[in-house]
Amino acid sequence: MRPEAISRPTGSPAARANRRASVVPDSDKLRDYDLIKRSVRFLTQSWREQPSLDDLAGHLGLSPAHCQRFFKRWCGLSPKEFMGAIAIDHARQLLQGSASVLDASLQSGLSGAGRLHDLFVSHEAMTPGDYKRRGAGLEMAYGYHATPFGEALVMATKRGLACLAFVKGEKGGTREEALAEMMRRWPACLYIEAPEHTGPHVTQLFGSAAGVEGEQPVRLVMIGTDFEVRVWETLLKIPVGHAVSYGDIARHIGCPTASRAVGTAVGRNPISFVVPCHRVMRADGGLGGYHWGVTRKRAIIGWEAGQLAESK
Repeated sequence: MRPEAISRPTGSPAARANRRASVVPDSDKLRDYDLIKRSVRFLTQSWREQPSLDDLAGHLGLSPAHCQRFFKRWCGLSPKEFMGAIAIDHARQLLQGSASVLDASLQSGLSGAGRLHDLFVSHEAMTPGDYKRRGAGLEMAYGYHATPFGEALVMATKRGLACLAFVKGEKGGTREEALAEMMRRWPACLYIEAPEHTGPHVTQLFGSAAGVEGEQPVRLVMIGTDFEVRVWETLLKIPVGHAVSYGDIARHIGCPTASRAVGTAVGRNPISFVVPCHRVMRADGGLGGYHWGVTRKRAIIGWEAGQLAESK
């Protein structure tokens, strides 16, 4: 096993934003993300025309004032600022110096400081033998929870968080389909529906626990092949406000010709958002794929831009 702890500062504006978000009912969180998804699609399709606040508000069926407040509440940006954060020019800016981002994070000892709402993160990898047994002997609790990016299936062992998978992608999806996909990865696990056990992980990631002094680390359990785990561990080193290419990751893990295999491993990351596969892009600035939909990838990137803006 390869345990690693990543230290975060506490008490930042991003942490305060998370504390505010904790009081929003789950139904409102899901409705908020539905509006964001529609917004991202509209802005992506019409960005060449530089739509105004009135244009976006009309598309969403909101008043301009309500539209402005909604964006500010969700991510800390105005609609205009959010549009800039999901534009291809912004993606290219994120990639500037990407080849040195991973090395710099290691040299500084920060390993991506501030990446996850100022939380503490630790992780361990299951041994190759554990993985080959396809989860035999593991008890996996699961539950469905609202997040700022839509409903998610959350799974955890006694050791920590093993899965955060969004229920709906670009083409829809159901709870049952999301659960079946993850169960195929680890078919020998004993699965127990226990949202009371998975809920605290969601609170820690998105709720009032973020940034609180003395909070226990978010513990991750990585269950995959040795190559996949090496890729996922590298993703943890990407700081917020940066992105890297598939080739950067391949070079970092000592397999410079394995960009395609890296892309496959990134796509199989089971712990979305926490292990930030959304920060991997094509070398030309294109977003590339995302297992849970490119619209959601843009939304997360825009949300993170808002967290960065609040922390400055």
